Amino acid sequence: MVRVTACTNQKGGVGKTTTVVNLAAFLALSGTSTLVIDVDPQGNATSGLGVDRRLLDRSVYDAIIDRVPIGDVVVGTAIDGLDLVPSTPALSGAEVELVDIPARERRLAASLAGLDARYERVLIDCPPSLGLLTVNALTAADGVLIPIQTEYYALEGLSQLVNTIRLVREELNPRLEVEGVLLTMYDARTNLSAQVAAEVRRHMDGTVYDTVVPRSVRLSEAPSHGLPVALYAPSSRGAQAYGALAAEVTARG
Repeated sequence: MVRVTACTNQKGGVGKTTTVVNLAAFLALSGTSTLVIDVDPQGNATSGLGVDRRLLDRSVYDAIIDRVPIGDVVVGTAIDGLDLVPSTPALSGAEVELVDIPARERRLAASLAGLDARYERVLIDCPPSLGLLTVNALTAADGVLIPIQTEYYALEGLSQLVNTIRLVREELNPRLEVEGVLLTMYDARTNLSAQVAAEVRRHMDGTVYDTVVPRSVRLSEAPSHGLPVALYAPSSRGAQAYGALAAEVTARG
C-alpha cells in the first residue's frame, strides 16, 4: 500500500524542498517507486528535479482545482522509478480559488484516490505556510516529515505546526501522524548546532531521525543543475546523509 508523506514547516529555508527531492531520489534508487507532488507555488521541487515549469501544459493546479486525473499530470525525472506532479505559476492563485470550493481541504486527497498502485511512496512538498494548500497535503497524507534547521529559533513556530497537525487529525484525517523530525543544516564546528539538536530531540521526544543533514555546498549547488545530489555529487556528505535518511525512513515503514 502506498505511503503518503507531507514534508512541511511554515518557516522557510529549513531544507524542506531539499529533503523532498533528495529523499525521493534515494528512495527511488533503492528500488522504491516514488512520486513527488509539488504543492508549493514557488515550484522549487519541480525545477530541482530538472523540469522546466514554463514548458508544462498541466500541473498539480489542474488536479486540485479542475479535478484533472492526477495520473494525467505526472511527468518523469532523470531517475528511474521517480516521477513528479509538478507545480506551475498558476498554483499561486489556488489558495484564493479554493476558498469557495466545497470540501476545499480534501481536493488533493480526492485526487490521490484516483492514483494507480504503481507508487510505494508519495512525498508532498508543501509551501512555507499553513494555508489551504498545506492543509490539503496534511489531509491527504499518512504522516508528516518536519525538517528543522539546527540554528537559533529552530523551535519557533513548531508548536503552531504541531497544533495544526492535531487539528487536521481531529477534524479531517484521523490517520495523520508525525512520521519524523529531521535536523538539517547541522554545523559540527559550532556548539549552537549541538545545543539546538539536543533541544529538538528533547522537545520532540522519540520522533527525531538519527540521521542529521550537514551544511553542504553540494546540496546547495545541485538544484541549479536540476539534479538531486545523488546524481550531482553522490560522494558528498549531503548525499551520504540523504542516503542514510532514505534507509531510516524505509526501516520505520
